[in-house]
Amino acid sequence: MTDVDAVVVGSGPNGLAAAVTLARAGLRVQVLEAQSTIGGGCRTLELGLASGIRHDICSAVHPMALASPYFRDFDLPARGVEFINPDMAFAQPFDGRPAAIAYRDIARTATELDSPGWRRIFRPIVNHIDAAVEFAQGTQRALPKPGALPLILGVAAFARSRGEALLGADGAALLGSVSAHAIGIYPSLATGGVGTLLTSLAHAIGWPIPVGGSQAITDALVADLLAHGGSIETDCAIDTFEQLPSARSYLFNTTPRAAAHILGNRIPGGAARGLKRFPYAAGAAAKVDFVVREPIPWTDRRISNAGTVHLSGTARALQEAERANGSGRHAQHPFVLLSESGWHDPTRARDGLMPVWTYTHVPAGSTQDVTETVIAQIERFAPGFRDIIVASQCVPAAEMHLHNANYIGGDIGTGSASGYRLFARPRPTIDPYRLGAPGYYLCSAAAPPASGVHGMVGHHAARRALRHEFGISEPPDLSPEPIKTAS
Repeated sequence: MTDVDAVVVGSGPNGLAAAVTLARAGLRVQVLEAQSTIGGGCRTLELGLASGIRHDICSAVHPMALASPYFRDFDLPARGVEFINPDMAFAQPFDGRPAAIAYRDIARTATELDSPGWRRIFRPIVNHIDAAVEFAQGTQRALPKPGALPLILGVAAFARSRGEALLGADGAALLGSVSAHAIGIYPSLATGGVGTLLTSLAHAIGWPIPVGGSQAITDALVADLLAHGGSIETDCAIDTFEQLPSARSYLFNTTPRAAAHILGNRIPGGAARGLKRFPYAAGAAAKVDFVVREPIPWTDRRISNAGTVHLSGTARALQEAERANGSGRHAQHPFVLLSESGWHDPTRARDGLMPVWTYTHVPAGSTQDVTETVIAQIERFAPGFRDIIVASQCVPAAEMHLHNANYIGGDIGTGSASGYRLFARPRPTIDPYRLGAPGYYLCSAAAPPASGVHGMVGHHAARRALRHEFGISEPPDLSPEPIKTAS
């Protein structure tokens, strides 16, 4: 390792976004990654389940890939990243009756749900989606612009009514499962905020799926970093500060506790104690990947066209399942998040075989192999699913950190999702990215705006490093380089 201007520890999307921002400003940047592959929660790899079948290691569907301020400027499509954007963004099957479906068309969604409240809540947010996203993807330390008011009112209405009175039973279940993407107390202001924004994005932009898998997003970030003089070293786990090269600034795409451990006495005791007290979520996620030989046989055949499927049943059933996980008990019918990536993206299929990506919610630190639980939950709504499985693999919650060191006990959101922690990530402080001493910054999902493949935490942290350590106040241009043509 050679001396550089800035070091980024961790190559997840926020770490890479930070590195690109710094390199675009003219700095020498080095990224250090503990794994042998780059991308953190945004990787696509073969798991050995079937030759040529590649699986998304964490994220698979990307509502923020075209919407976040960082990726709007970075412009993934202009860099050759292709997206499949299903008209049916997500679906929610029920026992013995048709599924509830969220289309990109908000009017069609509200009509099929028989929910005038759906249109009343989401139309104003969709009409002001840029302001809503800018507010939600900000530092959570600035007053919202007037255009963000519909989002705030929508979240408040959902949290107060718990959805059903406002949206109807099916609408409440549909929105509730989107809210469960943020593992936390359900229903709550924090999870309701996530659900309201993601649902609004489904109508405004869609929930796109990268062709070839999530790795396509990572590859675009890496290509830009290398083109601007940055470097990446893999198989480089950092446990002590002495392992790091000399630099003027260090950005940690790690948990707050890991950053505090690495920095040791280089940060004040109060800051270190606050970082070490950072709470992980009481609920967690376990992952099950499948290889199947034909599309999933949904009872409601329309579900095959949905980019994402939420398996939890009614809003009441979801609430009971999430409450069980939060109290340390495995739910009999847990929330399962599913995407038939191989069905939507033919480049992912090989010799008639396709990958199916699923997550399920479990208690934090669970060691249980939940393969059978997930199969049973899918079979509820797709009898015969078991018969088309060629291979499967479970990563229990307790082992998620082996694939990504930030996912302690299966906490894929890197921290508890609560109203208080919206404003106290990673600790109560005015600047959530600075780690208490000059030159040290946190750029992981433990800081605002929290989890998701949006790059904004890394960008916010890098902007602060540029200003405070290098005297660069203007944000660098992130747009693709002009394509040069022969004259």
